[in-house]
Amino acid sequence: MHNQKSKNHLLILAIFAMSIIPFLIAWGLKENPRLLNGQTNNGQLITPPLTTERSDLAGFDQFSADNMTELTGHWLLVNVIPNDDCNESCVEAIHKTKQIRLMLNKELTRTRRAVMVLKDVAPETASKWWQDDQTLLKVKPNDALIKKLSLLRQGNIPDGMLLLMDPLGNLMMQYEPGFDPYDVKSDLMHLLRISQIG
Repeated sequence: MHNQKSKNHLLILAIFAMSIIPFLIAWGLKENPRLLNGQTNNGQLITPPLTTERSDLAGFDQFSADNMTELTGHWLLVNVIPNDDCNESCVEAIHKTKQIRLMLNKELTRTRRAVMVLKDVAPETASKWWQDDQTLLKVKPNDALIKKLSLLRQGNIPDGMLLLMDPLGNLMMQYEPGFDPYDVKSDLMHLLRISQIG
């Protein structure tokens, strides 16, 4: 009799555990979504993607104005300079995108780098920020695109943030200041592998 009572207690505990364990696992995954194997991106996905037109961007300097066609059909690493000064975080982010592109090896030709300058800045002042970078495209967005970016970031566009733009002009991912170049490279390589465009 005592033995049967113990078996009944164990059965009740097993049934209770079977009902509570899935709940605990689900709660743990909700609190730590990066534990899910399906999530492979390191940056923050922009959903839905923020659509742009090439006409939303104009060349910031003569070199960029002459080479605006390079934006079409390529994946873009876009550094954003929200203020009329590019601080240390901002300069470091520009340097990191140069490193990322060099790490892409054979996929390098499918990508371009751009800096999006949101405020009116004298070209002589701005040229110090990218220090004669020969391949960097410098662009000025129109008011409509600045408004979209502001809404995306809820009015707070930080120095040193990075955006990934697909060959059709959709802003797909964003990275906070201080991003890890290897994380961005990993995301970009994944996108390049699955992409049928660019």
